[in-house]
Amino acid sequence: MAASDYLKAQGISKTFMRNNQAVVALEDFDLSIAEGEFVSIVGPSGCGKSTFLHIVGGFEPRTGGSITLAGKAVSRPGPDRGMLFQDYALFPWRTVLSNVTWALEVKGMSKAEREQRARKYIDMVGLSRFEGAYPAELSGGMKQRVALARTLVYEPQILLMDEPFGALDAQTRELMQEELTDIWQADRRTVLFVTHDIEEALYLSDRVIVFTARPGRIKADIRIELPRPRHAHIRKTPEFMNYHTQIWDMLRDEVLRAREAA
Repeated sequence: MAASDYLKAQGISKTFMRNNQAVVALEDFDLSIAEGEFVSIVGPSGCGKSTFLHIVGGFEPRTGGSITLAGKAVSRPGPDRGMLFQDYALFPWRTVLSNVTWALEVKGMSKAEREQRARKYIDMVGLSRFEGAYPAELSGGMKQRVALARTLVYEPQILLMDEPFGALDAQTRELMQEELTDIWQADRRTVLFVTHDIEEALYLSDRVIVFTARPGRIKADIRIELPRPRHAHIRKTPEFMNYHTQIWDMLRDEVLRAREAA
């Protein structure tokens, strides 16, 4: 297995039926991601980027192609892949600590061991002072941090993130992006991240994949040569602005195509 093939998708296609007609959501594309890379996918609405993420997660069957993670075939959900959605999906009757320990509890880990591991990740997302709080007592950004800690705690090989900050206000979203890049910098876990936000993709990523309008294919694979660790001021640099213009120029054509086909 080549170093760049930690996650390897080959010939991926997805067709589904709508009103008794076949709709091609994804069509015959390949994507390889190296271990420890942070890769984002951007594209017009309905282009299949979330569908692809769910296929990688094992939640959505593919029509064609194959996917491997660390050389092992992917066919169903598994603990090697951690999925984080826009919806926090926290248990309202559980505290922050017991929400994070839940997956370890299901695995049968001892209470002492699961709480020790959970506290490591609760501290990583900056919520140590709130481990006894309930979801109703937390802000939206704090809930998403709990959801992130709950995903990290069972230590998946790759994080699959589907618009995780999409429901947050602009200020909280930007702070969450900064926190996520700090966490990634410390942890260096492989991440595949879906977003509509070009600026978000640029700030977080090593590579940005631009999808075409449906049927989704890869239009461009852009390596982001911005220094790490990254801080908020990088968003104002000419290099950042140039990447933004480059990706928007590519994406704009696809957005217009998607609108015409709607």
